Amino acid sequence: MASEIVESLPLKETDTNFSTITANKIHFLNKKGCNTIIDSTTTNDSLQSNHGKIIAAMPAFNEEKFIGKTVVGCKPYVDEVIVINDGSTDATAMIATACGATVVYHEQNMGYGASIRSCFETAKKMQVTAMVILDADGQHDPLDIQQVLQPILNNEADVCIGSRFLKNHTVKVPFYRKIGMKVLDFATNQGGDIKITDTQSGFRAYSANAINKIRIENTGMAAGSEILLQLKDQGLKIEEVPITCRYDIEDTSTHNPVFHGMKVLANIISEIEYKHPLFYIGLPGVLLFCAGLVIGGMVINSYNSNGYVPFGPAILMVLLFMVGSLAIFSALNLHATTQLLKKMKSIQ
Repeated sequence: MASEIVESLPLKETDTNFSTITANKIHFLNKKGCNTIIDSTTTNDSLQSNHGKIIAAMPAFNEEKFIGKTVVGCKPYVDEVIVINDGSTDATAMIATACGATVVYHEQNMGYGASIRSCFETAKKMQVTAMVILDADGQHDPLDIQQVLQPILNNEADVCIGSRFLKNHTVKVPFYRKIGMKVLDFATNQGGDIKITDTQSGFRAYSANAINKIRIENTGMAAGSEILLQLKDQGLKIEEVPITCRYDIEDTSTHNPVFHGMKVLANIISEIEYKHPLFYIGLPGVLLFCAGLVIGGMVINSYNSNGYVPFGPAILMVLLFMVGSLAIFSALNLHATTQLLKKMKSIQ
């Protein structure tokens, strides 16, 4: 059952007055990086007057350790900070609100992709000019927000990715993570017909055009790749800028990296098959069918020469014919379906 999304109003100075927040709470917030109760309705006038409304958004699930510092770090560079509280059971929402963020609540943990979708839905409602999304776990440095936003604000790109692997600016990533990332980068780049050095980066900025065009269906960690796979079809321009990223922070992920990587890869392959069924399903089907024809020729030749049908090759021929034919017809049907859906979307 989908959880209802409810927006909370940020604390205002008139609401706090240090009467509703006890000394213990204030001490707790200070420890979490929120040294001052900030009124999030106060915006950066220079940003709004020059570029319209700019927001920073971040998914957050039990991130009370770093959410305060991350929210406060973002505020100088954007007009408003949005925190998607994805069913947290700790003080994430309270700290974020007290530090001046607007919190959007998921009643239960719905996943990273669902939180990213809520970021986009919130940005659409607010009619923002640009949105930057970053992690709430302290790995991303809010100081990098300006350079990630710059290509968007200069109309040079619709999507800007903060990359850890650009030339002359490589972040030291644990070896096992880097191997997995390179596999996912290859799959995403092939499927989306793009060239990105860091397809798995969660530090990104989006223009209003991208916010309105991008659709997110995946509720898990594969949502980042799902976005990139549709950029070319949507006619969206993409750029990369270098960022820093910390890997010396404990408890930054609740997922087993191997299981997580395999799951994301499976989702990417599924998306690729959906987008290009003739190539990724139809072509293997044709190759299998042709292999069946070759083995069939060998079976016929053996029968003409020896007077009997070899059982093993005959069974293999039938299997290749069946699997190849099924793949070809499935690819044709899927291709027709995707073309119809594209036409329906263009009409809408």
